Amino acid sequence: MNPQTADVNAAIDAELQLLDPAVRTSRSLAARLLDPEFVEVGASGRRWTYEEMLAALPDLDGGGGGRNGSGESNEDGLRFAPSGMSGVVLAPGIVHLTYETDFGGRRARRSSLWRRRDGETGWQMYYHQATPVPDGG
Repeated sequence: MNPQTADVNAAIDAELQLLDPAVRTSRSLAARLLDPEFVEVGASGRRWTYEEMLAALPDLDGGGGGRNGSGESNEDGLRFAPSGMSGVVLAPGIVHLTYETDFGGRRARRSSLWRRRDGETGWQMYYHQATPVPDGG
C-alpha cells in the first residue's frame, strides 16, 4: 500500500469514528479526532468552532441525546449511514474526504479536510461541511 492510500484510509477510519454514537457522546474521544482549529459549516448553515462542537456533539443527531427529524428523542439509536466515501491527498498531511449520509431519510453531501501535523501520528478533522440533498436530488 502506498503512503497516499494509507493516509486516505486513516482519514476514512477517523471520519467513521466521528460518526459513531459512542465517540459522539464522549468529549475526550471526539476531542482526539477534532483539530483545535476545527471549523464546521453544518447542514443548517450554522458555523461551529472546536469548543462549540465538543460541547454540543453529544446532543446532536447521531449521538445519544440527539433529536430525530421529527424533533423526538433519538434514544432508539438512529445513526448516520455513510455511503460513497472517498478521499484524495491534497498535500503531505492533508486529506480531503467526500461522501453522503442518510439520517432517518435526511440526506446530506459531506466534505471533510483532515490533517496530520508534523511529528504527529494521528489525523484530526480540520474542516467539515454538510450540504442538505433536496428531495429528488
